[in-house]
This record gives sequence, C-alpha cells and structure tokens, in this order.
Amino acid sequence: MSRASGEVETVEPNSWRTVLRFVAVVRAFLPIILTFARDRHRFLLFGPSRHVDEASRRERAVYLRDTLVELGPTFIKVGQILSTRPDVLGPVYIDELSSLQDRVPVASWDRIRPVIEAELGAVDETFDDFDTEPISGASLGQVYTASVDGEPVAVKVLRPRIRERVETDLVVVRTLLPVLVRFAPPGQAFTLRNLAEEFTVTLRGEMDYAHEAALLETVRANFADQDDIAIPAVVESHSTDRVLTMEYVDGTKITDVEAIEAMGLDRTDLVETLTATYFQMIVEDGTFHADPHPGNLAVQPDGTLVFYDFGVVGTLGPERREQIIEMYLGLASDDTDRVIDAFVQMGALDPTADRAVIREIFDLVFEQLRGQTFDQSEIRAYVMEFQGAMQEVPFRLPQDLALIVRVSTVLEGVTRTLDPDYDFIEAVTRYVEQEGYRDAGRVVTGELREQATATGEGLVTVPPLLESVLDTTQRGDALVATAFRENPAVFATLAWRLLLGLFAGLGVTATTVLYILGQPLAAVGVAAGVVVVGLLLVRSFARSQDRAVRQYTRVAKRSVGQRNR
Repeated sequence: MSRASGEVETVEPNSWRTVLRFVAVVRAFLPIILTFARDRHRFLLFGPSRHVDEASRRERAVYLRDTLVELGPTFIKVGQILSTRPDVLGPVYIDELSSLQDRVPVASWDRIRPVIEAELGAVDETFDDFDTEPISGASLGQVYTASVDGEPVAVKVLRPRIRERVETDLVVVRTLLPVLVRFAPPGQAFTLRNLAEEFTVTLRGEMDYAHEAALLETVRANFADQDDIAIPAVVESHSTDRVLTMEYVDGTKITDVEAIEAMGLDRTDLVETLTATYFQMIVEDGTFHADPHPGNLAVQPDGTLVFYDFGVVGTLGPERREQIIEMYLGLASDDTDRVIDAFVQMGALDPTADRAVIREIFDLVFEQLRGQTFDQSEIRAYVMEFQGAMQEVPFRLPQDLALIVRVSTVLEGVTRTLDPDYDFIEAVTRYVEQEGYRDAGRVVTGELREQATATGEGLVTVPPLLESVLDTTQRGDALVATAFRENPAVFATLAWRLLLGLFAGLGVTATTVLYILGQPLAAVGVAAGVVVVGLLLVRSFARSQDRAVRQYTRVAKRSVGQRNR
C-alpha cells in the first residue's frame, strides 16, 4: 500500500468554498428548521404549539431525505447514520432515510478512472480486465469488478476530491452544531454532540482505505477457522489508501427471500448464524463489522454468510464488553432493572432517569425482541405516553455504543425479513448458557458472582441486605432514610459491617474462581481469610449496643420486601 494505515492524507478546506457551502447548507435546511420551530410556537417566538399528524411527518421526512441527497455524499452519509439512530429521529424519518442505504447516485467512469490511475497506474496495464460499470455505489466510493492474475477481484475506489468536500462539510457541521444544541430539547444536547463526533470519526475512517484493509484483515483472522463465514481477502499489491482491491466473493443479497428459498436454505438458521457471528465480534473479539445493511451481507448456496465493506468497524475494550455481558445476562434472566443498571454503567442512560418510565419502555422493547408484534395504534399510544419523559431524560449514547445501536437497528430489520418470529432474547439466553459452560472465567464476571454471594449469605446476612437497601435508595424508593438522622452512630456500625460483608463476598467469589481454575491451595488460603472476616462480622453482631442497627435492618428488610412485591 502506498501509505500505512492511519497515514491518510490531510486536506485543508478552502475558506471561500467553505463560506459558499455554509450558505448553501443553511439555505437547504432553512425551510424544515422553520417548520420545526413553528411546531413549538406557531409564530416562531410566541403562540401555541402545533399538532403534527402522521402525513405531515412523512412529508417532512421525504423532504429531509431529498435535501440530504441534493447536498451530496457527505450529507447522504449523515442520513445513513441518522437512519440507524432511533434515539435521535422518529420511526417515520428512519423509514425514509433507510432508503439512502442502497440508492446513491453513481459517479461516471470518466471521473473514477483518474483516481485509479493516480494510485496504481494505467488501468489496462494494472488489471487483466476491468468492468467500468460499478456493481455498487456508496456515498464516498464505488465498487467495480475486475481480475488480477486470472482471479476475480472487487475494486473499491474513493470518489474524486471527496476528502476536500467532506472536510468542508465537516467545518459547516461543526459551525452549525452549537445552534442545534442550543435549540434542541435538554436531553438531546449530549446525543447531538456525540453524533457529531461519531459522524466525523466515521467519515474520516471510511475515506482511509488502508485503515479499512487493516480492520478487514483483523476481523477476517478472527473467523479464519469458521467455514460458514466468508470475508474477502485484501489484494495488497493493488491497494492504497484511495483504492482497495479485494478477493471477489459472490453471494445473494441476504434480504432476497425468494432466492434464499430457491436455494433450499433455512432462514431461521441463517438468522441464528448471523446473530452468533455478531455475538462473537462484539463480546469475544471486541472488533465488529458495524454497517450490516442488506447491501453488505450476502448468502452463498451452501449457507455461508458473506460480509462486505469494512469502512465502519467498531472496537470495544474489555470493560465495555463486560458491561454488555451484564446487559445480556439481564435479558436472559428477564431482569429489566439489571438491564437498566447496565445502561447506566455504560454511560448510556442518565442515573437520575425516571426508572418507572424507562422500565416500561424497556419492557416494550423486550416484547418486540421476543418476536411480539404490535399494531400502529398500540405503538402510538406508548410513544405519546413516554414522549415527554424521554425528552427530559434521554438515552445518551457514547460513540462505541452508538455503533452497537446502529448494528442492532439494522440487523433487526434483516432478521425480521428472514424470520418475522425470531426471538432475539432466546438467542441471547442460549449464548449466555453456552458461554457459561465454555468459559468459566467469563461466567465468574457474571452469574457466578451472584451465586457466590448467595452462597455466603448465611455467613454475611446484613451486608447483602444493606447493599439492596442502598441500591433501592439510589433508585429513589427508600422508605427508611430517617434512621440515620435519628442515630448517626448507626452509620459507622453499618459501614463497618458492609465493608466486612463485601470482603467476605469477594472472598467467596475468589475462592470459587481459584477452585474452578485449578488452584486448590490458593483457594484454601483465600477461604481461610473469609473465615477470619466472617468471625469479625459475627463478633460485631454479638455486641449489645447495636439495637438501633438491628431495628434499622428490620425496617430496611420490610422496605426491600415491599419493593420486590
């Protein structure tokens, strides 16, 4: 490759061109901005709000889609990203913008050929043959078929001068962002800033084909031993940061149900393979294909899944993957509060959110994930009920989680096309069970931790109870806060017992882990420490001066019992 990954050429936008572009963008969006402003105040600065019916929303969504197309590749990419962000736009807008995934205007061969020849030399000399009709057109590049040394290849070419255009548009977006944040609902400010960051990183990454090639090879290596997954190999001799040549892997579009039926393939099996593949990429590997729209997924006659286009790839660190496992465990155990807690830990949900409202929303989502269908009136009723609360306390998606939401949203459409009754939560449950039997270390970070704590409950009675009470307090449900005000010394005693209990709980977990991992001597040593801590805890309960503590514990237990009921 002509440049190493990450050394993509930096293009400085022309100042005068940026000003003209800014004027053009504002002029294009001004009608819809004024329309939204009048929804709040009929006369812009004053007056009552307006009711917007479904037909009007559809009309606006079509106008937005057409405006993005007219503004060119950068804003087409904006539309593609927005089409996978249900936390930003409503269903009607997402439905219209989803059409941008496959219908993108194609650049002429006369404009593409100079890009190839500037990077690789004369097309006729570099390739055995080259079909000048693109097989797909994306917002930033186009894909052609050719052959190298007698082998068929796919050639992805960056659109001419696209980097300069994108950098100019990014300046415009950054300039307009503070205005959007200023007039957005309070909870949307975080999301808009994060979306702008995601948009910038995504666009620049997609314009660096050397970087894409490196990520493609990483994911390909992770599935090297799986025959049911096919990822094209990079032809390095014919690739640069502007031209990416890959092995040509044929396949039928994954949403072509008739063709899949004609091949005699089981659509449910395909969905399960696709889901399991993403579980592996997200949870185990930490590097995942983040643009699984139907144009990037294909199926071969033997059932092999083919992945194309690694321009958008997400990466997750170990801590984030553990948080996602925690969310999956909540789904598998039908524990809505556990899923909500995982979202809070991931920074995706404001800790002060109204948990009752969030719980209702999650329950609705879970029903859909189980394959339950709802009619439009039912969904509309839910939306009307929760709209106000969600504007005040929205989901706040960090960039890595935004990519996971993007994957989940697009995959949901693909899986529903293949199998309308597919139960995603059942798939999660199977995955958790399989991982539990296969990877003891992974389980310890999830369910085993709870089992170990429960095992030690006879030794450590009060601290787990206090932990539940404190958790209840954080959720705004505590009924016994006055106990601390009546006797401040109670807090010191409870804190000491809580600390001892936590040490005992961790000791039980560590003992279990060491035993499973084949370290019996270390397990015995830790167990001895647990016994010492347990004796200290028992001794603390033997004192007669903690009547208030026992009284508080009884009240707390009643409080938790009422909440669980």
